[in-house]
Amino acid sequence: MEEEIVNKISQSALLTLDLEKYFPEEKIVMFDLKSFLFMELILKEKDFRTALQSTDWNQYKDQIVGVYCSADAVIPVWAYMLVASYLQPVAKDVIQGDEQMVLRQILLKRIGAIDPSEYKDKRVVVKGCGEKPIGEFAYLEITRLLRPVVKSIMYGEPCSTVPVYKSK
Repeated sequence: MEEEIVNKISQSALLTLDLEKYFPEEKIVMFDLKSFLFMELILKEKDFRTALQSTDWNQYKDQIVGVYCSADAVIPVWAYMLVASYLQPVAKDVIQGDEQMVLRQILLKRIGAIDPSEYKDKRVVVKGCGEKPIGEFAYLEITRLLRPVVKSIMYGEPCSTVPVYKSK
């Protein structure tokens, strides 16, 4: 007589949380201040303002834009503010930093928007393996966010988890 195979994982009350779903689907476009500098080294306010005014900002419509400077130049804070004032009406989001920093900020913002009450008294597995490189910062942030409300937090896959936290 054959025994029926039971999938205990699918019957468990584990909730799997995949941080990859918080990655932006939109392309991240970078805005480099270097090309707006005199000799790619010095920011001249009048020239900078003129160049920004003549820029076609519609090319950034509905995109996530990272603003940075690849030149080793001193950029005044107001220059970033001025660029943001042009981008804000057209871009989906404007973030200061290189591509890695921008991605980090987006992930943190999206993880921070999770409603922890949806996980109240639940057993949560934060998925560990995936296609995209998720930094440690994201795992730390989701743990910080969920720990006060969950019954337990585990890392990995439902079939093979590492316990992280268990309420008493």
